[in-house]
This record gives sequence, structure tokens and C-alpha cells, in this order.
Amino acid sequence: MARFEPFAAIRYDSRRLRADDVVSPPYDVVGPAERAKLAVRSPYNAIHVELPIPDEAAGLDRYENAARIFGSWLADGGVRYDPGPGFYLYRMTFRDERDQPRVTTGLLGALGLDPDGTGQVLPHEQTIPKDRNDRLSLLRSTRLNTSPIWGLSLAKGLTSLCGEAAASAGESGWRATDLAGVIHELWPVADERTVGAIVALAATAPVLIADGHHRYDTACGYAAECRASNGDMAGPHDLMLAFVVELSEEELSIRAIHRLVSGVAAERLPGLLAPFFRVEPAGIDLAGFPPTAPVGVIGLATRGGFSLLYPLPALEEAAEDDLDSSRLKVALAALGDHELTYQPGWQEALAAVNDGAADAAFLLRPVAVSKIERVAHGGRRMPPKTTFFEPKPRTGMAFRSLGD
Repeated sequence: MARFEPFAAIRYDSRRLRADDVVSPPYDVVGPAERAKLAVRSPYNAIHVELPIPDEAAGLDRYENAARIFGSWLADGGVRYDPGPGFYLYRMTFRDERDQPRVTTGLLGALGLDPDGTGQVLPHEQTIPKDRNDRLSLLRSTRLNTSPIWGLSLAKGLTSLCGEAAASAGESGWRATDLAGVIHELWPVADERTVGAIVALAATAPVLIADGHHRYDTACGYAAECRASNGDMAGPHDLMLAFVVELSEEELSIRAIHRLVSGVAAERLPGLLAPFFRVEPAGIDLAGFPPTAPVGVIGLATRGGFSLLYPLPALEEAAEDDLDSSRLKVALAALGDHELTYQPGWQEALAAVNDGAADAAFLLRPVAVSKIERVAHGGRRMPPKTTFFEPKPRTGMAFRSLGD
């Protein structure tokens, strides 16, 4: 099944650099203002290669500049290759959306690509078309995996293996706290027995992509380019950096991603939604909706008030799966022209309506781990933006070279 292998990471010199100064969020959740703050925090901050800018004075585009910067870090010892291959135990300690203490523990390793869809790697969501040239150009220039995708192993027992590795590892030598208060810790795992056990266990089941579908597709495209130019030879391009966690309720904190709609007058919505839902004014404040919603019910917030949407049998038949996102996909397609955006925070979704940034917010419930597993085993994909896994692994905890 899944090919999950150890690798020799390139890591920051912890004697010279503090993790808080050099790690960054993944590129796709960083806006211009945060990028600027990260860039001035340290000349070694991972954002310089994760989300590069051109060096016009040197005549370098943004991708060439990223390669030059990372090369300079290697040259001056700011980052160094580990002496041999291993996995990297990665733990995130945080409080979830309901302010409950949580811990997610997994492994950074090299995940084998499955471009032919043989079942080793399973996508779990449909993707929204976006420009993949950016990440592909960065791969071509740097030959480096900067940020990991997040994979969910269907192999039972990976959490126990991580626990055994953590118990023997002692204190983490690399620890960062992000702006949300999440503690990120990393330990190398290099002893042959543990590494062999991880490889063997991972090989018993597929890995489901939780986050990073576009990066995965880009890696598959890059691997195809490499094989086309080297006589179809295997190599490091056939794998990519991945943070792999066992698919279990205990390890995962999953939020819903709510839908914001603009361009449809709020007073028209009950009539437009009537073929799909029984629309009832809510006698509750929908601020409490996400954790308390009845099964199958979707919340609707407009500046005119709150409603609960109870799906009708015709909608249940038309929806691809027993998911809020699948039901809403059918109903939204009937609204006519409108603008659709996504927001994982229900408080932010309600604020967008109150502030006039959106005409309506559709509030969904988080997807249960059991449903994710069922859809994956069925060979299907959920609608785009169905799940929001949190927190996000940091870029810069470990880099992976694709050099031969």
C-alpha cells in the first residue's frame, strides 16, 4: 500500500537560530502583511523560500531568488543536512475551536506518489482550479520540498508507534510557538528498529490526503517531468515531504468550512431554497450552531435573522454523500449567479454578514472522522472545502531535498 520512507532532512542549526524566528505557516495561509512580518523576523525565516520575492538588483525572479537564498543558508551553515535518514516525530499541542486541550502527533517522512491512482494515496476532496505554476516553478528552481502535505494513514497503530518513539526521545530540541499559541515540537527518529516498524506499518494501508491536494498534484507533475527527461528513472522526485497522522478522532481536530454568498438578496433566499430545504426561523442564536446543530441541519444567517434549513427527501436523493457540503452544493447550484467564498471560522462568517461583506452565511457542521474514512474507502471525493484540519504544520521544521 502506501510507501512512506525515512529521509535525511535539512534542518536549521538550533545552536544559532531560534525556531520561533525561522519557521512560518504554509504559503497558502499567509497574506502580504504576515509575510512582511515574517521576513523581517530573521533573514533565515522559511518564508523567504516558501513565498519568495524577486531580487531585481541581481536580476533574479522570485524562484531563482529562493534557490539562491537557500543555497546561501547551506553555505554558511544556517541549515544543515542530518547525518543519515530517519523519520521526524512532530507534535502539535493546542486548544481547539471549543477551547478544549488537544494534541496531534505524527511523523514527517517521504511519501511515495501515486500518480496512476492505484490506491496508495487517496485524495479526499475535489479541488478548486488554481494556478499550480507557482509551486511547480518553485520545485524546479529549488528542488526542495519546503512545506509538507498532511496525510492520514488508515493503518491502525501508528499513534502507538509515535507514542513509543516520543517516550524514548526525551525533550524536543526544536520547539516553536505560533501566533495562535500552538506549540510545535520535532524529534528525529533514526534507530533502525523504530524506522523499520514505521515503514512496515505504513505499507499496510493507503494514506488519505487531508491538506495539500494542490501541492500533491504539483509533485506528481514534477515527477513526470523528471522521468520524461531522465529516461523514466526512479528518484527522489517520486516522493514528497508529508506529515502523516493516524486517521482517528483522538488525533484530529476538524472544523467545518462555512459558505459565504454574495450577490443574492437575502429576502429571495427562502424561496430559492424551498425546493431543497424546509426553512424555519431559528429560535436560537446561531452563534452556538456548529457544536449543537441537529444532524443534517444547516444554519443560515442573514442580516434579517437566523434560520435552520432542514433537508427535504429530494435533496437527500440528489446529494452525492451524507454531508452538509454535498447537500449545499446541490442547493447553491440553483441560486443563479452569485459569488461564493469560504470561511472556516463561524464567528468570522457571522461577522462577514453583519459587516455587509456577504449577503448570507451557510453554517455547516464538522465532518466526523468515520465519514471521511467511509468516503475514502468508497473511492469518492468530498466537495471542495469540506474539511479544515487544524492546526497547520509549520514550514521550516524540516526541509527535504529532491537532489539526486
